[in-house]
Amino acid sequence: MRLATEWLDDPHIRAVLDALEAGGARAWFVGGCVRDGLLGLVAGDIDIATDATPDRVTEMVGAAGLRAVPTGEAHGTITVVADHVPVEVTTLRRDVATDGRRATVAYTDRIEEDAHRRDFTVNALYASRDGVVLDPTGEGLADLKARRIRFIGDPHDRIVEDYLRILRFFRFHAHYADPGLGLDADGLAAAAELADGLDRLAKERIGAEMRKLLAAPDPSPAVAAMARSGVLLHVLPGADDRLLPVLVEIEGDAPPDPMRRLAALGGEDVAVSLRLSRVEAQAMARMRDGMASAAGPGELGYRHGEMLARDILLLRAALAGQSVDPADLAKAAAGAEATFPLKAADLMPDFSGPALGAELARLERRWIDSGFGLSAGELLS
Repeated sequence: MRLATEWLDDPHIRAVLDALEAGGARAWFVGGCVRDGLLGLVAGDIDIATDATPDRVTEMVGAAGLRAVPTGEAHGTITVVADHVPVEVTTLRRDVATDGRRATVAYTDRIEEDAHRRDFTVNALYASRDGVVLDPTGEGLADLKARRIRFIGDPHDRIVEDYLRILRFFRFHAHYADPGLGLDADGLAAAAELADGLDRLAKERIGAEMRKLLAAPDPSPAVAAMARSGVLLHVLPGADDRLLPVLVEIEGDAPPDPMRRLAALGGEDVAVSLRLSRVEAQAMARMRDGMASAAGPGELGYRHGEMLARDILLLRAALAGQSVDPADLAKAAAGAEATFPLKAADLMPDFSGPALGAELARLERRWIDSGFGLSAGELLS
């Protein structure tokens, strides 16, 4: 099989390959870029595997006038920068020891050893610079054609090498699997059995995986499987997956938003469990407050902005089991554009201190209830 994608001819990528091959090294494209290229998807990062050690990679690309950045040298990775375009180059590796979070590796010159240390068969595909695809496990191409996500070899062995692979199993199913296929039974059984291992991982790593999972077009089947297998309990204690498929169905043209979908799942101490940023935690709190409040669409737009108001309206609609009224979205957009016509100074000196704040809030309430139609003069009169 041959890979046909435009980035094969990218001059920056070809410059990196030229530098490696000029120094006598072999190099292949590997992983996600090959997988996505075969699926006709836009590739994210372009990763290159080579039989040259990191110090040789640094030497060879430097001789070609390219810059080498030791972003992951301890694990065999050098980021090569060609005219401001970064390309990750990683030495072929085999695992020597693992602790469930990270691996101690040794370098190898055998592509088969490198392939068998990876997670899923569809991620262990390689391609030469002219696009010829290599499948060292002998299963990756067939699984990719069937849109099936399976661990390489024994799922139990792959998971104990890095427990984050439990979440990656569900995430890759959500993004790449045939919607008609259930999760691989052996992989699901191993994930359920070893779910306790997730408690050993940094919450930042778990949060990053959950964001990627919830950004899938429809993550609800994968999340439901996480709930049934007990995995969701370790990631989001107290979460309930029942609202998520309803929300996904009514989202329509709204782009997938992990925070909105996370709000639908609920759970205890979500910001702590997933190490949300302060901005994300604030948005989550406002969505949950908005779901429970009696504020109308216009007020939601005024207080939260159009995008967050839309999220709240979608969540409310999911709770009600019905679609969002387009008129409500229009009201939210109008509210987001509205500006309260009074300032504190307009009420002084008649009001001051706590009375000033109370009167300003009372008039703002009147203005909102009027559909933002009352002018400053009408409010003051």
